[in-house]
Amino acid sequence: MTAATSETTRRLGPTPDPAILDPAERMSVDELRATQLERLQWTLRHAYENVPHYRRAFDAAGVHPDDCRELADLARFPTTSKADLRENYPFGMFAVPQEQVRRVHASSGTTGRPTVVGYTEKDIDTWATVMARSIRAAGGRAGDRLHNAYGYGLFTGGLGAHYGAEKLGCTVIPVSGGMTPRQVQLITDFEPRIIMVTPSYMLTVIDEFEKQGLDPRASSLEVGIFGAEPWTEQMRREMEERLDIQAVDIYGLSEVMGPGVAQECVETKDGLHIWEDHFYPEVIDPLTGEVLPEGEQGELVFTSLSKEAMPVIRYRTRDLTRLLPGTARPGMRRMEKITGRTDDMIILRGVNLFPTQIEEIVLRTPGLSPHFALELVTRGRMDHLICRIEARPDCPPERRPAAAGEVAKGVKDIVGTSIEVQVVDPETLARSVGKLQRLADHRERA
Repeated sequence: MTAATSETTRRLGPTPDPAILDPAERMSVDELRATQLERLQWTLRHAYENVPHYRRAFDAAGVHPDDCRELADLARFPTTSKADLRENYPFGMFAVPQEQVRRVHASSGTTGRPTVVGYTEKDIDTWATVMARSIRAAGGRAGDRLHNAYGYGLFTGGLGAHYGAEKLGCTVIPVSGGMTPRQVQLITDFEPRIIMVTPSYMLTVIDEFEKQGLDPRASSLEVGIFGAEPWTEQMRREMEERLDIQAVDIYGLSEVMGPGVAQECVETKDGLHIWEDHFYPEVIDPLTGEVLPEGEQGELVFTSLSKEAMPVIRYRTRDLTRLLPGTARPGMRRMEKITGRTDDMIILRGVNLFPTQIEEIVLRTPGLSPHFALELVTRGRMDHLICRIEARPDCPPERRPAAAGEVAKGVKDIVGTSIEVQVVDPETLARSVGKLQRLADHRERA
């Protein structure tokens, strides 16, 4: 346990002080389920009456909002996909008149039309509320300085974190992403206690500290709230050791609200508690759509319970996880840390492979940095995966072939397929500023 870990544990205690929790976090399970049912019934009516897509989808499935008499009845309603949102681009999924929409966000649209989301004034306040709750669960407190390196603009991360931090009572340093040397300068000069950023870019910032001859562990940072991309326990250990902080996970997606849908609590760091008073979770079999029992892994599905501008009904996130009982917040269920998505899964010669599986192996291999990139190519009739990994600056050249071999063997032993591993010089791979794009697909298409 690091000095920061022991000090935070001493100050916060092994369980949260009930006095700092809001009323929803103190609800009994029965109170929470009653609130969920009331809000779910309102949401289904609101969507059916105001969004043509949902009216058509419900009618085609032979269900009506009045058919939802208990929470289990939600499984009878159709799911919503990213394709549905794109087909109704830009504003076809909105459930309120345009003059009631106070803000619009959108995805990057790198694989097609962007998905557009809208917020009423009440939605923005709800979002700020769950974000403030998330930052507090991570160990943040009113009066803390918070360095916000999530991207601002149409991406939901920057403004979502900003409004939540202000609602909690933090002093926000709205840096956004990029300009890495300046990030280090501002952390050094302004001495924030909390940083919010993607985990891959946090590693780049740590590298910059060391490049400038500064000890990252001597910085003022005590809490890092990392999200927007899957990351592993090995990466958590890497950041906590190199930066001497508490590294906690935050989850969200723009279609459901943005960041703040679920949060890992600093007291336990054992998965993300879902703020179920606003977001109802299910886990389904990604192939059949069948709802799976608690504890079984499958695809995460969310229904918003309080959104006005753009309610979402059974939205398929493509994230793979399982639901677990609450711990630090007993009334709220946890979701296991996301380590893969159905749409970032690589099928290589019939074997399912996730980038996070490679990350785990890379991070425990001596001499290798966390920075790696994957490329899919075609050789002959076969798909082939190349993994390029940066060596650490102190890794001697003669160590690199052995390190590459260890990674290749680890993938073969654990995943069951062969890949090509190349260890390259430090600082030769592109760095991520926003969401990490780990895989480049250069396969030949028939």
